[in-house]
Amino acid sequence: MSKRIMIVEDESIVRLDLAMMLADAGFDVVGEAGDGEKAVELAYSLKPDLIIMDIKMPKLNGLKASEIISNKFNIPIVLLTAYSQREFIDKAKQANIVGYLVKPISEASLIPAVEIALKQAENTNAYKERVQEMNEKLKNRKIVEKAKGILMMKFNLTEDLAFKKMRTISMNKQVTLEKVAKHIIVKYKA
Repeated sequence: MSKRIMIVEDESIVRLDLAMMLADAGFDVVGEAGDGEKAVELAYSLKPDLIIMDIKMPKLNGLKASEIISNKFNIPIVLLTAYSQREFIDKAKQANIVGYLVKPISEASLIPAVEIALKQAENTNAYKERVQEMNEKLKNRKIVEKAKGILMMKFNLTEDLAFKKMRTISMNKQVTLEKVAKHIIVKYKA
């Protein structure tokens, strides 16, 4: 499936040129906007895989629009600008800004930047999911440890016996160890 890209650029000829380069490279341009306000609206409705956004635009500049979009969605953004001044680069170092291209944009610079941005966003999402999984496992582990401690105190069991008791209940009732632990915590909590 081709990646869905939204282009935000106030100059219509540049927007058209970008759309043609992206389409020729096999990307699906799902939306176009000429200002930051429209970009925010379209991001909400289209939820593209990537946004290519100019910094200097009417109504709402690209940096502010990127910030609004990044606060709500996990959409990677590549910024376009005619300016390579340090102040713009520093302001662009925010969440979900994964690239920065200085105009004029050529196909030779656009396509690799888009491909790298999409891959980096994919990697970032994989890391976030992994961290979330690890946090969930840690939380469940703490619940099991707490329940095990309660059984050890309440019934004067060793750590090994308390765990075996919980595991036996889990297998007999065909429920997760975490569910057994939560039940123990609720039932025996002082």
